[in-house]
Amino acid sequence: MKKANNKKGKIGSSFDDFLKEDGHYEGVTARAIKRVIARQLDELMRREAISKTQLALRMKTSRAQLDRLLDPENDSVTLGTLARAAQAVGRHLRMELV
Repeated sequence: MKKANNKKGKIGSSFDDFLKEDGHYEGVTARAIKRVIARQLDELMRREAISKTQLALRMKTSRAQLDRLLDPENDSVTLGTLARAAQAVGRHLRMELV
């Protein structure tokens, strides 16, 4: 009986490798980050009892723009909008290249 030679129980390449090879890694990663940020904002709004109207006023934007920001499926939000949202809930937006 021949024993498989694999590290840490992994067989083949990772899902990240698959996405990179397929040319979809950057897009999938960007959408995932946007979804996480939208969920974090939603959670902070609930925890601190901030309504959408209040947050829109703090951000100096419209409710429609805020709805786009909070929509995890909408990935057309700018970095400026994300930074204003973070500031409006007393947080900082941190991004880095890795």
